[in-house]
Amino acid sequence: MNDTQQKEAARKFAAYWKDKGYEKGESQPFWLSLLRDVYGVEHPEQFITFEEQVHLDHTSFIDGTIPSTKVLIEQKGLGKDLKKPIKQSDGTLLTPFQQAKRYITELPLSQHPRWVVTCNFEKFFVYDMERPGGEPEEILLKNLEIEYYRLQFLVDEGSEHLKREMEVSIAAGEMVGLLYDAFHKQYADPDSEHSLKSLNILCVRLVFCLYAEDAGIFGHHGMFHDYLAEYSTRHMRKALVELFKVLDTTPENRDPYLKDDNPQLAAFPYVNGGLFANEDIEIPPFTDEIRALLLDKASTDFNWSEISPTIFGAVFESTLNPETRRSGGMHYTSIENIHKVIDPLFLDDLKKELGEICEIAVEQTRKRKLEYFQNQLASLTFLDPACGSGNFLTETYISLRRLENEVLRILSHGQISFGDAVYNPIQVSIGQFYGIEINDFAVTVAKTALWIAESQMMKETEEIVLMHLEFLPLKSYTNIIEGNALQINWEDTVPKYKLSYIMGNPPFVGYSLQSKEQKNDILSIYIDEKGKPYKTAGKIDYVSGWYFKAAQFMQGTNIRTAFVSTNSITQGEQVAGVWKPLYDRFNVHIDFAHRTFIWDSEASLKAHVHCVIVGFSTDLNTQKRVLYSSDRFQIVDNINAYLVDAPDVFIESRSLPICNVPKMTTGNRPADGGNLIIESSDYDDFIKQEPGAKKYIKRLMGAKEYINNQKRYCLWLVGISPAELRKMPFVLERVEACRQDRLNGAEDRQKLADTPTLFRELKNPLTYIIVPRHSSENRRYIPMGFLDNTFIPADSATIIPEATLFHFGIIMSNVHMAWVRTVCGRIKSDYRYSKDIVYNNFPWPTPTDEQKAKIEETAQAILDARALYPDSSLADLYDEVAMPPELRKAHQQNDKVVMQAYGFSVKDMTESMCVAELMKMYQDLVSR
Repeated sequence: MNDTQQKEAARKFAAYWKDKGYEKGESQPFWLSLLRDVYGVEHPEQFITFEEQVHLDHTSFIDGTIPSTKVLIEQKGLGKDLKKPIKQSDGTLLTPFQQAKRYITELPLSQHPRWVVTCNFEKFFVYDMERPGGEPEEILLKNLEIEYYRLQFLVDEGSEHLKREMEVSIAAGEMVGLLYDAFHKQYADPDSEHSLKSLNILCVRLVFCLYAEDAGIFGHHGMFHDYLAEYSTRHMRKALVELFKVLDTTPENRDPYLKDDNPQLAAFPYVNGGLFANEDIEIPPFTDEIRALLLDKASTDFNWSEISPTIFGAVFESTLNPETRRSGGMHYTSIENIHKVIDPLFLDDLKKELGEICEIAVEQTRKRKLEYFQNQLASLTFLDPACGSGNFLTETYISLRRLENEVLRILSHGQISFGDAVYNPIQVSIGQFYGIEINDFAVTVAKTALWIAESQMMKETEEIVLMHLEFLPLKSYTNIIEGNALQINWEDTVPKYKLSYIMGNPPFVGYSLQSKEQKNDILSIYIDEKGKPYKTAGKIDYVSGWYFKAAQFMQGTNIRTAFVSTNSITQGEQVAGVWKPLYDRFNVHIDFAHRTFIWDSEASLKAHVHCVIVGFSTDLNTQKRVLYSSDRFQIVDNINAYLVDAPDVFIESRSLPICNVPKMTTGNRPADGGNLIIESSDYDDFIKQEPGAKKYIKRLMGAKEYINNQKRYCLWLVGISPAELRKMPFVLERVEACRQDRLNGAEDRQKLADTPTLFRELKNPLTYIIVPRHSSENRRYIPMGFLDNTFIPADSATIIPEATLFHFGIIMSNVHMAWVRTVCGRIKSDYRYSKDIVYNNFPWPTPTDEQKAKIEETAQAILDARALYPDSSLADLYDEVAMPPELRKAHQQNDKVVMQAYGFSVKDMTESMCVAELMKMYQDLVSR
């Protein structure tokens, strides 16, 4: 649809709806027609949602939402005053906009609208929620033919500005990579430490110059390009050296004749900030390729002022990082994910406070409160103790400055109210942001990213206050220091009395992948009051060190902290290892948390890391606890270290079950070098060669074999006589190979060489339940089942000898699976079942005889339903899409009777409520 067609469509729409507008009967046709006829939405009924229920009183419904464009609609009837309060069902008086804002508080953060539209069929009031104090834009139906474009946001999916920033920033990173490669080849000793450090500094300086000429910082547009273009390839190196020197020299200290000798060079301003201070860097000779790349591709053909410093800083740093360059990746944390940390940590509260101030009717009071709010913004101080290229610091600075700019916009009323040329209305500064980073180059990039952010936000302020603000010279910025955050005293970076918030994304290194130095870092930090490492300190992830240091640093303060972490620190055995010392020593509690989600941290090669976000403090006055899960959130009474609304319990490794139930044990470890195992493909040939061995061969059953119905065999030579063994040369050959393998192993393995016919363990019960240790998270139930002594359980499974149908019914139930999902360890996000953590700590019910009989009955029904499909593996049967209806029904019946045995409400209890009750039972069992 072109402009002419859209104008005509808008005219017809306005003419049709003139003087119409019954709220209940015509709201939906009005909006469906608007979206379809004027804005070209092909299936508007799929684009807009009507009457979505909110949880205020279960009788409240949002008139309309457009999820893809983040729009919320509050519709009123024709003639209703959109600014006049209307009495609600609870007796309160709210304007349509206030009513919409009340609904928003009940929505998860990811569904908070960018736009709120209140409408009475003849007027549209449009509120931009990123400007909490802004007056709504008013659009009249009768003017829609002319002003149709003002409602275009209804259908414009995604933030084009943000998309553009991201595209430009990634393209800029790629361009820096081209420059880096071209310069690198020109160094006399390209891979020496001095050359590489010089090259990094050179790239940072070039980026700043390219940005500065496009952003107008140097003076006129293209100033850097025009200066270098005057020189031939051969003389460009010298021209750059002279430029860097001038940029680091104040005008009064420059050569007095420079203006006569080289007026173009003399026109460059003094930059300061230490960016051009190091004259010891090596700049290699230019080539025609470098000249063209710098002047044409990087300067003329590219606008650096459009980059996002938040994204570009990380892309820039990773582009020049040898490890990420080798992997072909450019890493950055998305702005959306950064806001998952900083919004609930502080930004949501600040936006809410500003919104409340803006609603104050008395102008003098509102003005005073706004000025106080601006001072408050300027008083906040932030530390990222693993800041990398500074993306958390940069995005936080931008977010605070946008709030400050909104304050200035409201205070100025669009008038020139800051006419004093000396006066600077900006109070928020990059001096409020501190960082610790181990990589020296990342430190430089972080500082540069903050300077670029400062420049961009100053431009936005200039447009509000209608005055020119001086950006140069740069302020010297020493708040980001180089160092190992786990080895230095954070108070040497920023005094704790001064600090408001700690945040960031510390390194993800699992305990099994840590270097010796990283292990030592953790062992030197996770120490008890006597100075000795906690016994679990060697089995926790590297990120835990930042949690401990932060908790220690926060003592006696109101500092709040939020970190992104791998989800393993909130699962399995690590929970007690990481969190129990923090609770016992420092009285921390969790204020908010995002449960497991995928963190996309790479631009060109997507790296899917399963993460959590945990916000915590030692301030017991925190008003509410907020728990985020997928796109939903809830206000809860408590968030424990497993990130569930349940008591603070720590489920520690236990060698025996906490209840009176059969013991679980691991399967058998062959420790044979593969010599006692017969693969399915080799079985027939082996039997042909050695038919007498058939009675000594049994099915080997591990997790993979059991779930996927794969056949694998082993030589189970328990009780074989030497005479019989010697009659089977192919078996004897394998036994000897097993003996040799063990002799060549570690000391404890060498002892097993005395019994080369046997596995390390000899577990072969008559009957048992097999429980796979690893299973996909996509299965609602971990497939378990009964086996007999014709199967040898491998160590990738655990077993419960002497178990009955009752035990099977309980551990196959949704109650047990809810426990598993909460406390088990994970590989990525797949279940990792553990006897010492999951099974031995599981609280069992005490059913009546009748309830026990029912559970045995439903447990048998599960086995019977499986037997109906002999050609299907358990992987097939427990696929959520393919699961047969008979099996699903059997599980549902089993779930029901098990919940009744626990005394749980089948109808009303959610999984999280179930886990909370189980943890209370666990707490009671431990205390007894």
